[in-house]
Amino acid sequence: MDASSHSSPPRSSFREAEKHLSGLDAQTVASLIEQSSDIAVIIENGLVKDVAIASEDLRRSGFANGWIGRPWIDTVSSDSRTKIEALLSAGDNAAPVRPRQVNHPSGGVRDVPVSYRTVKTPARGPVIALGRDLREISELQQRLVKAQQDIERDYARLRKAEGRYKMIFEAVADPILIVTAEELHVEAANRSAGKALGIEPDRLSRADFPGLFAPRAARVVERMAAKALATGNSTSEKTELANGKKVDLTASVFGQGLDARLVIKIGGEGIGPHQGDDDRAQLLRALEDLPDAFVVTDEDLRILAANRAFLEMAHLSEEEHATGARLSQYLGRSTTDLNVLISTLKTNGTARNFATVLRDRFNAEEQVEVSAVSTSIARPGFYAFSVRIVTRRFATEPPPGEELPRSVDHLTNLVGRMPLKDIVRDSTTLIERLCVEAALKLTDDNRASAAEILGLSRQGLYSKLKRFGIDDKA
Repeated sequence: MDASSHSSPPRSSFREAEKHLSGLDAQTVASLIEQSSDIAVIIENGLVKDVAIASEDLRRSGFANGWIGRPWIDTVSSDSRTKIEALLSAGDNAAPVRPRQVNHPSGGVRDVPVSYRTVKTPARGPVIALGRDLREISELQQRLVKAQQDIERDYARLRKAEGRYKMIFEAVADPILIVTAEELHVEAANRSAGKALGIEPDRLSRADFPGLFAPRAARVVERMAAKALATGNSTSEKTELANGKKVDLTASVFGQGLDARLVIKIGGEGIGPHQGDDDRAQLLRALEDLPDAFVVTDEDLRILAANRAFLEMAHLSEEEHATGARLSQYLGRSTTDLNVLISTLKTNGTARNFATVLRDRFNAEEQVEVSAVSTSIARPGFYAFSVRIVTRRFATEPPPGEELPRSVDHLTNLVGRMPLKDIVRDSTTLIERLCVEAALKLTDDNRASAAEILGLSRQGLYSKLKRFGIDDKA
């Protein structure tokens, strides 16, 4: 067997450095140090004794001018001083230490980043710092970060555009299907299409488009699709759906090749926009201008639309900032509040005067009352919420001249409208007042006797009389 197969792997340091390198003179060693780094610094007792710069770019910029005779630690920025201390104190003998990146202030706009290793010479000799210019790497990193930020901004714009597209797609009164050109599979369908076809929009996704029609009409649909792909658009005569309804189809193409899609519009008697659309538009405008907040969510309580009043309550500048967010981000003391409200909606279809809180984007809270309606009880649908601020109505401190709550019924009615700690505080205040009034009645308004039976000082009783607004009678 070849002896070389038994040789040990390369070592991390020379085996016989003294034998091979002991004859090197100081100039040769200096040349090796200069060529092995962009900048080499000789430091003794923390002071820069000599500097060699191999980088032509650094030399031209006047880097390291005036260093000799200064503390090395003074040549770096304030955030790098601890690293210089570590480089000077770490390691012993001639063992190199872990590299540290420091920043040197320069005459330019940005600091010069340099990665240093230090080697201590034997016999308490000087420290040699070998530096590598990191400006190119830093610029590449900054370019990478900028590219990543650009990608994230583009992605955010695409998501916003996609959100608008989905909202518009769902709001269109005409039944519309998006169909893949190659396989003729339904890719998306709006609610109007689901109603026209008698199929839930979710179930339409990935459905075979020709399969939605009567068997004898499927070929007609395929020919219409082929013509649209060839000419850009096409229409069909009355075509029979699988449920027997006769409809008109209009197809147009967007995209090219394998990415092409067909936009299919379904028309016919009783399908699409009807006479009440103008009234609906006026209703929508009225809801937008409503002084109470109005929010529409999907079954997962993600906001689909919100009027101006809601945006003002939540301190949001645009509707896009609310669209897609969960309602729980703004409404409810906790998830329990919304769970109770949605449970009521699923059971009864409506909820009235539900007390909770509304949080703005700065987490400031307002006491509110919510009335809500579900579009469907039997199956998942949409929820609409009307939100009204009622903070003043449920203020815990009564206005001057007004009576405190005088009955247990009144206090129990506050459950759900106020936090428990506020109800307990009001209950304590009510009990105190009732006890003071009872004591005055028992003692025929003798303040000294009333204070005694209440276990209060006379001054303490007078303080409570003033607090509760009980007139001091002669």
